[in-house]
Amino acid sequence: MISTKGRYALQVMIDLVEHNGDKNVPLKDIAVRQGISKKYLESIVKNLVSAGLIKGASGKGGGYRLCRKPEDYPVGEILELMEGTLSSVVCLAEADFNCPKADKCHTLPLWEEYDQLVHDFFYNKKLTDLL
Repeated sequence: MISTKGRYALQVMIDLVEHNGDKNVPLKDIAVRQGISKKYLESIVKNLVSAGLIKGASGKGGGYRLCRKPEDYPVGEILELMEGTLSSVVCLAEADFNCPKADKCHTLPLWEEYDQLVHDFFYNKKLTDLL
């Protein structure tokens, strides 16, 4: 399940696309437009800035802006940043997970195929597809 962090991160990114002329977009404006607490959005934009998806500036004229063109942001990149892995089962979610039943597991190919479908779906959608 995608949490509010993942959903709100997408909303922030879309808001930046829609309102990102040649100026930074203040977080308080995003919060009002999206109907989301500014305090909650602060933790979300902190992650987006740390990951290099957006830039932040403080002071007069401060706010946030995209680092790339909107069509260069896969939805999957944003969701995985906020949610962690989108894998359906622990044996695929954790690279160092060593399942003793993996070589005999009849369901593993099912989960692998499902996870690939989810990955491809979200990584083939760009921010511009959501506008």
